[in-house]
Amino acid sequence: MALTDPHAPGATPLRPEEIRGLKHSVPNHGELNELEAANIVQGQEWALKARRTKLPDMLSDEYVCLLHKKLYGDVWKWAGKHRQHDTNIGVTYAMISRELRQLFDDAVYWHEHGTYPPDEFAIRLHHRLVKVHVFPNGNGRHARMLGDLLLLRGYKRDRRAWGGGALGSHDPKRGGYIAALQLADQGDYGPLLEFCRSS
Repeated sequence: MALTDPHAPGATPLRPEEIRGLKHSVPNHGELNELEAANIVQGQEWALKARRTKLPDMLSDEYVCLLHKKLYGDVWKWAGKHRQHDTNIGVTYAMISRELRQLFDDAVYWHEHGTYPPDEFAIRLHHRLVKVHVFPNGNGRHARMLGDLLLLRGYKRDRRAWGGGALGSHDPKRGGYIAALQLADQGDYGPLLEFCRSS
């Protein structure tokens, strides 16, 4: 059976039916990460050139699902589709569409009214998307990519450092990232803003 090794700390374990959605035979998370990383490079190239990657168009359920499919579609059959079960983090799966509508209504308002400086907008958008936990896998990387695209294409700014790490299972900075996300869940954005601005 594929993926017999433990998942990364703070990551949502994949269910057997999700693992069956792999398009390749992968024995462990290390090889899975390599496959996903290669797909993410291709997805990023698409996103940076796509006409749809602009404000406010990228602030929609349709765009985030398309972006997820471009980032992970060579690896997972279910890429770009909302998860269909509850997980150890995130909203209940029945609430995903509603929570995304609220998030993107808020984000469009932030954009139109200049509520936050661009980098804080990107970090808050990333956090809220991670908190919803739209997909079975790749939520953090996907949300950080959306934040970067918001800055690069929406505001012609540099991408965030996101703590200066890859934030994968072996990155020592992952624990600090998870802790900062959890504080943001409680309304304290200070540590997350500081973490994501550091390198």
